[in-house]
Amino acid sequence: MQIFDAASTRTPLSFDRLVPALKAAFAADTTVPLRHVHQVQVGPDAGTVLIMPAWSEAGFMGIKTVNIWPGNSARGLPGLHANYILYDARTGVPLALMDGDEITSRRTAAAAALGASFLARADARRLLVLGTGRVARLLPAAMAQVRPGIDEVMVWNHRPEGAQKLAAQWRAEGVNAQAMPDLQAAVRRADIVSCATLSTAPLVQGDWLAPGSHLDLIGSFTPQMREADPSCFGGGARTFVDTEEALKKSGDLLDAMAGGQLREDAVQATLAQLCKGERTGRTSAEERTVFKAVGSALEDLAAATLVWQAQGKRDST
Repeated sequence: MQIFDAASTRTPLSFDRLVPALKAAFAADTTVPLRHVHQVQVGPDAGTVLIMPAWSEAGFMGIKTVNIWPGNSARGLPGLHANYILYDARTGVPLALMDGDEITSRRTAAAAALGASFLARADARRLLVLGTGRVARLLPAAMAQVRPGIDEVMVWNHRPEGAQKLAAQWRAEGVNAQAMPDLQAAVRRADIVSCATLSTAPLVQGDWLAPGSHLDLIGSFTPQMREADPSCFGGGARTFVDTEEALKKSGDLLDAMAGGQLREDAVQATLAQLCKGERTGRTSAEERTVFKAVGSALEDLAAATLVWQAQGKRDST
C-alpha cells in the first residue's frame, strides 16, 4: 500500500483538474451510503467521528475517517483530523493511504466552485469569503476556475486579525484582497458570498443579499451548525443542494423548513441533477441563488482517484 503525505496528496488536486473530475463523478454512477456518525467521550472533551464510504464502477472504493475534536483548540492542536484509504473495489485490496485533510479541504472548495459554475452570474466580480480556515483559504483559487472575472476578494472573520492576515496572504499571492470588518456592508457588495465556517449561529441575513447574488454555504454539516438566517432562503431565492442528505444534515435548511421559508419540494436540484443536465441552474441575472453543501463521500473518492491516477496508474490494478 502506498502512502501519500500532505504534499503528494495536494499536488495532483489543482482546481483546473479537480473541478472537472467532480463534475464527471456527479454525472456517473457511484454508490454512496449514508455516513456513519459516532460521538466519543473519553475524558472531559467530547469528539465526533465520521466514517464516509463510497465505491464506483470504475473499480475504486474509498473510506474517509474524520475526527472532530473542538476542544483541541485549547491544546494548540487542530480540531479536525482525517485520513483516506483507497481500495480496489473488485478485490478489497488496500491501494493507498492519503492525507484526508487535503482531500477534504480541496474537494470542498472544488464542490463550491462546481455549484457556482451553474448558479453564480457569469459576470460575477466580487467574492466575499466568511472564515479563515483551511477551506476558506482555497476559495478564491477554486472560484477563479469557473468565474475568471472575479477581480475583488473580500474576507470576514469573527476575529478581525485573522481576516487581515489572510487578506495579506492573498495579496502576496497576487489576489486583490481586503479584510472587511463590517459583514453586512460586505455581503451587500458581493456577487458571491461563500461561507466556510463552523458557526452554530446564523451569520448572513437574507435582506443583506443583493439581487442576482449567489450564496454558497459549505461550512456547516450538522443540524446544530448554521451560517445563514432562514430569511436567506425566502424572498424568491432558488435553493440547490449538493446531495439529498443535506436536507437531513443541514441546520440551515432544517431551520428554514421549520420556519416556512423553504419547502423540501421547492429545492431546485442536487449537484448530480445539474451535472447530468436533468435540471437547470441560474435562469436570469436578477434571481438570487443559494447552494447548501454538507459534503459527500463521492467527492472524496473522485479526489483520491485523481491522486492515484496522477502516479500513472489508470485503474485499480
